[in-house]
Amino acid sequence: MAALDEKPQFWTAVRRRLWKNLPLRLLSLGIAAGLWIFVNAGQRSAFDELNIPVNYRHLPAGLVIVNHPPDWVKVQINGTRTLLSLLNPERLTVRIDLSGIGPGQASYKINPTMFVVPRGTTVSSVSPSEVILDVDRVVQRDIPVHIDVEGKPAAGYEVAGAAATPATVMAIGPSRYVNTLAQIPTEPLDVNGAAADVERRVDLENPNAAVALTAMRVDAKIDVAEKISSREFRAVNVTVRDSDYKFNVAPTRATVTIRGPMLKLQGLDPNSLAYVDAKELTPGSHELPLQIELPDGMQVVREFPEKVRLRLYHERRSTTADEHAS
Repeated sequence: MAALDEKPQFWTAVRRRLWKNLPLRLLSLGIAAGLWIFVNAGQRSAFDELNIPVNYRHLPAGLVIVNHPPDWVKVQINGTRTLLSLLNPERLTVRIDLSGIGPGQASYKINPTMFVVPRGTTVSSVSPSEVILDVDRVVQRDIPVHIDVEGKPAAGYEVAGAAATPATVMAIGPSRYVNTLAQIPTEPLDVNGAAADVERRVDLENPNAAVALTAMRVDAKIDVAEKISSREFRAVNVTVRDSDYKFNVAPTRATVTIRGPMLKLQGLDPNSLAYVDAKELTPGSHELPLQIELPDGMQVVREFPEKVRLRLYHERRSTTADEHAS
């Protein structure tokens, strides 16, 4: 009977031991299983693709890279997941030494051996595997400024000239761009409806982003003046001035071509233009040059006739005012 009583006590003690610290036992089991999975998974073969920076160093002074070589290369690295997770792209930077380069094109191979990766990993591919550089000399040159005039002045006026201060700006950049620049244009300067000079500070428009300008604004002045044209006046009366005697002049009319501002020509009275001077002349027959009196800014292009015949009579005039020839 004593043996039968000891059996239930045994199993009760076993159950108590099993349930004692059960949460801690389960946690330990979970940690062990996780470590097993992590270690085994981390040892499996895998690959990763990284963008690795490219650093171009020691470019000689006076040279510039004209094209746009890649700043990154894509690299595929094989290895275990654990090792791949430790890779730092910045530490794998590709450094290309340009100390011996000159103007023209140069190519540089990028191969897997250029990357220092942890033991147990390998670089399987690089893209692009070649970098091509286009190098040019840096030059500087003074380039004329061209004022871009937009619009039309008022009727009867025209753009007579344009000037910029400074008249030139220095351009600095690759020789292939700077040496082909003929001028640096300004932003459009509107003169629409202007009847006087236009002055304004305007921006320059850089024709090439690879070229630097020493100034980006200039003072522009547009000279707006009356249009100059020629006009022919026919049947212009020939007058006699400063004669104390009665007279006769032949021919009595002339044809005159005058050049000057268009608006002034339109308002010009032709009958006050042509005359001969009889001052201090005595009675008799005289051949005199035809004279033309014009306002300032005008000039005679042609007159016909160039000379006229003036006959002065012995009979004095009753008035000293000019008269037209009969």
